[in-house]
Amino acid sequence: MKDVYEQCPILEDKGYLLRLVEIEDAKDLLKVYSDEKAVSYFNSDNCNDNFYYQTLDRIQEAIQFWIWSYQCKAFVRWSIIDKSTNEAIGTIELFHRDSKDYFNACALLRLDLRSDYENDNCIESIVSILLSNTYDLFHCNWIATKAAPFAKERIQALELMGFHPSEEKVIGHDGTEYGDYWVCTRDCRN
Repeated sequence: MKDVYEQCPILEDKGYLLRLVEIEDAKDLLKVYSDEKAVSYFNSDNCNDNFYYQTLDRIQEAIQFWIWSYQCKAFVRWSIIDKSTNEAIGTIELFHRDSKDYFNACALLRLDLRSDYENDNCIESIVSILLSNTYDLFHCNWIATKAAPFAKERIQALELMGFHPSEEKVIGHDGTEYGDYWVCTRDCRN
């Protein structure tokens, strides 16, 4: 498999397509990031941002930052395209995390979805597209993602995919501890 930062793969199933975020996604993604119901599900741990954007200019700035971060090999941010509407309905961020805490050498997955897609079927379909590729793309043997206790359908989807809750905390750059992480190892789906 090629280096994810040299050639970002386009991944898909029958319902969704994942491709590198583009500035042309701004109008669709504004519907996601201005959706007050959706924002509470986003993982903004260690980001200095809550990802609540109310203007086209602000989401365009965010997309430009995500593209720049990809070019710097910091993380990959895919747009999630619903094939039935050809609309971007969210994003997935993935990166290899090197740290001094428990979550060292894992792939950290952040999933931001419009609230009308925040259900177990959509989440399972979308995350499943990436699961088998993540370990090789991000040189890791396990994946971590956040799901707050109120995110019942997200948790249900994670459980169906073999994720389990971790008692461990992600330690941020400033020493802040972040909880509610779920993990899946390379063999969790076997």
